Amino acid sequence: MRFALEALFAEVPAEQVAEARAFYRTRPAGRGPASWEELREVRAKRPAPRAAQPPAVEETAEAAGVRVPVRILMPSGGPPRGVYLDIHGGGFYLDSAAHGDVRNRELADALGVAVVSVDYRLAPEHPWPAAPDDCEAAALWLLGEAGARFGTSRPAIGGTSAGATLALTTLLRLRDRGAADRFTGAALRFGTYDLSARTPAGRRIADEYFLRAYAGHVADRTVPDLSPLYGDLGGLPPTLLVVGAEDVLLEDNLALAARLSAAGNDVDLRVYPEAPHGFTAHPTALAATALDDIASWLRDRITGP
Repeated sequence: MRFALEALFAEVPAEQVAEARAFYRTRPAGRGPASWEELREVRAKRPAPRAAQPPAVEETAEAAGVRVPVRILMPSGGPPRGVYLDIHGGGFYLDSAAHGDVRNRELADALGVAVVSVDYRLAPEHPWPAAPDDCEAAALWLLGEAGARFGTSRPAIGGTSAGATLALTTLLRLRDRGAADRFTGAALRFGTYDLSARTPAGRRIADEYFLRAYAGHVADRTVPDLSPLYGDLGGLPPTLLVVGAEDVLLEDNLALAARLSAAGNDVDLRVYPEAPHGFTAHPTALAATALDDIASWLRDRITGP
């Protein structure tokens, strides 16, 4: 059997690939804060989140002894046909659920679903396990509320970057409670799945400050609640993995896809050419195509044919 990365590429028009190549050739590579001082400065300069119209409704979810703020965006065109639990990215130490309101409003209206986003606690003020505790609480709350509030008992879940990691660890916790199969699918964008720096992929990000902020106090970072790549991955819902071919986390995502498949799960891996980390937030036609692909995959899982 021949194996080539190009065989895993998502179908994208050639002109979009060329546009993305040109865009990233002139765009400087991004980097995250490298210290607590830089993190505070980045947070202070972060613009206020844009308001969605209609706006999100703020509530507090409570389950398993944890209370966590959530933001709910109902579809504008009528009652929801389903519900999606969104977990934002930001390296476990940046961003907020509110910064995803506009994007989640678009998703809610495009799919006709309710979107519930989790405002989990951030590191280093609240290191692991605060974030997965919050995400688990939100997921358990949603499972209890989904039927009465949103007309479905089987939501979907997803996340971006650190949010994808947290979405997967949330599913592992729910699986251990016998509840992961109540989710119809998981859409995970370019997550980091080895925080231990023991794999070749994990060593590529070993010096990043976000790891010290989130998990610097943990002696063994191979625990699956931090590094799900090391866990028992059986019994999970269908999973979509989206990653760029130029992402520093590409190998991490390839390894996760292999482990999920070996554990007997339904896995859909889509690698987008010329795309670095975070590419779905960039102003390219390639990003728009990937977002349409994700929305289509979620529509099939949440609302059916």
